[in-house]
Amino acid sequence: MTGKQLKKLLEEHGWCLDRVSGSHYIMIHEGRRSIPVPVHGSTDLPKGLLHAILKQAKIKE
Repeated sequence: MTGKQLKKLLEEHGWCLDRVSGSHYIMIHEGRRSIPVPVHGSTDLPKGLLHAILKQAKIKE
């Protein structure tokens, strides 16, 4: 899964784009901490990083 695909998945679960800092999209959700999503073109995110972000967002695959 690429960073753009992950950003879209987070948006489907209620997360909003707060700002862009370099190549990282900072996603926010009401009452939760922000989550940085690295977007490096069409390269897939490493499996461990993907699972960590989904865990922070409380999204089950």
